[in-house]
Amino acid sequence: MKIATARKSDSQRPRILRIYNIYRVILGFLLTVLTSAALQDGLLELKNPQLYEIASWFYLFINVLIALLLQKGRRDLHLFVLSVLDIFLLGLLFFAAGGASSGFGNLFIIPVAAGNILLHGRIGLLLAALASLVIIYLTFFLSLANPGLTQNYLQVGVLGCIFFAVALFVQRLSRELQQSEVLAQQQAVSLASLEKLNQLIIQRMRTGIMVVGPQQKVLLANEAAAQMLGRPIMREMELDGLAPDLGQLLRQWQNYPSIRPLPFQNHKGGVEIMANFKPLAKDSDETVLVFLDDNTQVAQQAQQLKLASLGRLTASIAHEIRNPLGAISHAAQLLNESPQICDQDQRLSEIIQQHSKRMNRVIETVLELSRRRPSEPQLTDLTQWIDEFVVDFQHSLPATDTLDLEKSGTGIFTRMDPDQLTQVLSNLCHNALRYSGPVGSARTIWLKLYVQSDTDLPTLEVIDQGPGVDAEHIEHIFEPFYTTEASGTGLGLYISRELCESNQARLELKNRAPKGCCMRITFAHPKRLI
Repeated sequence: MKIATARKSDSQRPRILRIYNIYRVILGFLLTVLTSAALQDGLLELKNPQLYEIASWFYLFINVLIALLLQKGRRDLHLFVLSVLDIFLLGLLFFAAGGASSGFGNLFIIPVAAGNILLHGRIGLLLAALASLVIIYLTFFLSLANPGLTQNYLQVGVLGCIFFAVALFVQRLSRELQQSEVLAQQQAVSLASLEKLNQLIIQRMRTGIMVVGPQQKVLLANEAAAQMLGRPIMREMELDGLAPDLGQLLRQWQNYPSIRPLPFQNHKGGVEIMANFKPLAKDSDETVLVFLDDNTQVAQQAQQLKLASLGRLTASIAHEIRNPLGAISHAAQLLNESPQICDQDQRLSEIIQQHSKRMNRVIETVLELSRRRPSEPQLTDLTQWIDEFVVDFQHSLPATDTLDLEKSGTGIFTRMDPDQLTQVLSNLCHNALRYSGPVGSARTIWLKLYVQSDTDLPTLEVIDQGPGVDAEHIEHIFEPFYTTEASGTGLGLYISRELCESNQARLELKNRAPKGCCMRITFAHPKRLI
């Protein structure tokens, strides 16, 4: 604290010294003006006019010279010599003016006060003692030189006490001011540190934060907001140019605050964003704080609730349907084994068994979906995982089927449950092979793993050379129980998308020209917590 106080005092010395020099030059000029005979007759009764004139002009000359030469003096010796010189020159003027009765003794107060501001402790008190001794001895010399004059020793003594009081008061006041300045400086450093910490926390938050000022210009934004919007955010950028949908939602909120904003996507393939608005100033919407949240987490929670409801439904389905279905299938089998059955009835019995097996597969698939354990995402190296998957999956394929893998680089990471990813990709590969041709023919599917350049998200594509999906089926292809194949259950793609969404990944379908289909999995960023 003492070192900081001394440094602060040293930094203030040039300014205080400059003010003190200006005061001394002005005082010297005023004292020389009093040498005019007209002013002396009306204002002063000098005991020694000739000495006063010489002393006042010398005092002005010295002060101007010091003001020009000693502008940035910081050494204590220089300041002490300057204060002592000022006291002695004022003492000479005090003697020439006639002592305490002239009122010139009050001029010593400023040098004493300035000296105690620039010099602390005993040196400052030494200046007060020196000024007191000067006026006392000069008063004594005046009484010896002019015995007829009445010298007021009481007034001189009071002035000496005033000098000491001023010195002590100025030192205490200066010390308190310096401590206040040091405390303010420390608080400013702490506030600056807290501000940097707050900025770091805001920048590292996974919730996007933006401050939008008047005319919908962006004043501040963190990294999460830029990543969600998929564009770098510059200060004073217009919100409509950055995110038109967000600008429209902000205007809607300003006009109708009670309406809940809908989620939006700022670019193709980007995350679904939910925006919330809050005015920074009360009763004012000029400056608005915008919170951007990844709506995938909300959708994930809704998905869990949906799966829980589906689980309860499938449990009742299994209890109410599976047993009667088993009885129907067993009866059809016994009927088929009867020797009296005709060929036409035998065909009808086979149809009953075929559809009973299909219905049983639907129930088993739905039960598997309802019993599915919660996802356990973990950091996974997709480049290493996909190599192991290709080897294992290739062993289960006929010799005529080929699985071709293309990887762009190494070390592509994401966060996902490896077992659920295996289930999803196995389902997609079986679908791709099914639509690539009949079993036994030369069928090839391609796996392509890469990182999107615009979003920096890992992506895996399953590509086939089948006929593709008709336009009228694309928007329904991921719905449960929707299928274009007579023997299918319509739950494979639905379950695959559910598994992806539970890991904050996206499963999309893209038709290829002139033929073929691409099932694209866009994984979550490896730094995102799931």
